[in-house]
Amino acid sequence: MTVNTPLCFRGKKILAPMVRVGTLPMRLLALDYGADIVYCEELIDIKMLQCKRVINGKIFVCFPFHTEVLETVDFVAPNERVVFRTCERERHRVVFQMGSADAERALAVAKLVESDVAGIDINMGCPKEYSTKASMGAALLSDPDKIESILTTLVKGICKPVTCKIRILPSVEDTVNLVKRIEKTGIAAIAVHGRKKEERPQHPVHCDVIKAISEAVSIPVIANGGSHDFIKEYADIETFQKATAASSVMIARAAMWNPSIFRKEGFCPLKDVMQDYIKYAVRYDNHYTNTKYCLCQMLREQLETTQGKKLHAAQSAQEICEVFEMGDFYEETTAIFEAKKTSLETKTQDEDDQMEDPDVIKMAVRFDKREYPPQITPKMYLLEWCRKEKHPQPVYETVQRPLDRLFCSVVTVAERKYRSTLWEKSKKLAEQAAAIVCLRTLGVPEGKLCEGENHLITKRKREEQERLINRDHGEDLAEPSHKKANFIEETSDMNVPKM
Repeated sequence: MTVNTPLCFRGKKILAPMVRVGTLPMRLLALDYGADIVYCEELIDIKMLQCKRVINGKIFVCFPFHTEVLETVDFVAPNERVVFRTCERERHRVVFQMGSADAERALAVAKLVESDVAGIDINMGCPKEYSTKASMGAALLSDPDKIESILTTLVKGICKPVTCKIRILPSVEDTVNLVKRIEKTGIAAIAVHGRKKEERPQHPVHCDVIKAISEAVSIPVIANGGSHDFIKEYADIETFQKATAASSVMIARAAMWNPSIFRKEGFCPLKDVMQDYIKYAVRYDNHYTNTKYCLCQMLREQLETTQGKKLHAAQSAQEICEVFEMGDFYEETTAIFEAKKTSLETKTQDEDDQMEDPDVIKMAVRFDKREYPPQITPKMYLLEWCRKEKHPQPVYETVQRPLDRLFCSVVTVAERKYRSTLWEKSKKLAEQAAAIVCLRTLGVPEGKLCEGENHLITKRKREEQERLINRDHGEDLAEPSHKKANFIEETSDMNVPKM
């Protein structure tokens, strides 16, 4: 497919993918200081496939703010944790790195995030067990067929440029041969960490191997691994690039310690860098544990100072701000977000009012399962009533409100519509509330404990007795499916449309 993005990998200074570090605040700060491209932390394909892409929806993290307030696009796990957060500012310069060992899963994730990022990268260099035991990361280096399958599938399947990041193999010849095979997949660039998978930062980076790769292929080669031996300040980035003959340089630990390494004018004072980072962390609702981790990496030898100990003890974004004398900033930012949130809620309520159907019968009711016998619900009663009256079974239409992700359901019974005016936390609760409105309007029992003898329970007991009698007479023990249907609720997990 044709690449429809201006992203180029020649002559660039790049923030490397780093677990727990390469989140949105760090990526934006690196761009501020002069990075050309930023990679996010490695995110595992299986986890990403469980996520929903959320825009203009509520996310529960540090504050109950909304993506519309934050102006972000979030990929949210079922437990409401934000796995990947991005924004318009970085859309044309952020590369999404994933861990994957399966071509089809990798393609599914790439398609999920493609419209929100500038490129897709496959991690083929992580030596950590959590990655290699799942045949990802550096484990892929011993399976060139799988490498080829994953990269070829991505290149053919998406419109954004595809890259990969590898470590070097035991021999230069094997490394060069692998890279040549990778080049044939059509990827846009390859990042090379100049160490073997068993080597660590204290081992020298093999500039000669990166140079051999750079001279052997025509695609851009991005040199990585120079923080320990080469890159101490901005001018050293060019030195490392020349030593490796690479097209670009990717910086990890030197940027983690002080992201102003990308600033051609030289380092900013660490205090200023940390305060700039905190501003982004608060502005984009970064979880305080991640914020604290990144700040600890910047403090390094200062962790035992009074400030370092206070940071270590901080248990919220507000407490982190207070450690760095930014309490007023936190309060001001929170107040701005709350004002935006209130404005959006008012706007949403106005839109809800305008969308009201005058033909829908409404009541302000909720379903509280404590008021009903076990396994007996208003939906069951409504279904039973429709069958008794020979009406079509109830039809539920449920929508989710983007602002707060609450649900509302409208039930149609005998060509009339019913709904509760109260929004619920789940689709099931919203449907039960709609059923209650319908039953109360019709003057039909809804099954509450306070209504006395529950005819559905009585019916169940009677049929259970009949089943036992039939069993004693040697008849079929199976309960007729048409009887089961009277008491089994519809539990479809169909996708819920959003308003």
